[in-house]
Amino acid sequence: MTHEKSAFARPFDIVGFDLDGTLLDTSPDLLAAVNAVLGQAGRPLLRVDEIKMMIGGGAKHMLQLGFEASGGIDAVEFRIHYKAMLRHYEANVSAGTRPFDGALAALDALDAAGVKTAIVTNKFESLAVKLLGELGLLDRFVTVIGGDTLGKGNAKPSAAPIVEMIDRCGGGKAVFLGDSIYDIMAAKNAGIPSIAVSFGFLHGPVEELGADAVIDHYDELLPALASLGDCHPA
Repeated sequence: MTHEKSAFARPFDIVGFDLDGTLLDTSPDLLAAVNAVLGQAGRPLLRVDEIKMMIGGGAKHMLQLGFEASGGIDAVEFRIHYKAMLRHYEANVSAGTRPFDGALAALDALDAAGVKTAIVTNKFESLAVKLLGELGLLDRFVTVIGGDTLGKGNAKPSAAPIVEMIDRCGGGKAVFLGDSIYDIMAAKNAGIPSIAVSFGFLHGPVEELGADAVIDHYDELLPALASLGDCHPA
């Protein structure tokens, strides 16, 4: 699909994106990192469909769920494996990760229309920046806010990172895209509309997230933004 600048009147000043399962399919590299430590611990390895159900609440939560799938783990041993998983992931952060189909064209269209874009993720900021940098995408975004950027207790579903995103982008009318309840609740808590992506790492039916709109492909993003803009005047 070709996006023409003249065909898209800017309905929002800022479009924020979650990272894992929304802008990027990071599941191959997250699966590899988790399976590396599960294998070292003598545990059964996970499938990609299983890891997708565990992504969204940050790396520690993901690994905890990974170990719980085979009986759990004590806190001391978990810390050792958690650090090993982070080392593995950092070293291979972009090996198999790719943008979802149509995402780059959508970003191009938003940029052409003068829309500011930003990332708000529960991934550590350093890992998010490294990943986007290795994929050549970092310069597309005004800011990258990670789960640790604002300190403990200020990751999604808190409104804090969304409010910070809007402030760093200079203020204006904003919308947020995500694939999890953490994303949609963060947007709601910040008082802005949200869009859920049905192709993400869903933990249940996308309709149950309660987003203001749902898209099945990035070709649908601009029409969804236009429709939401009409429903949410500045």
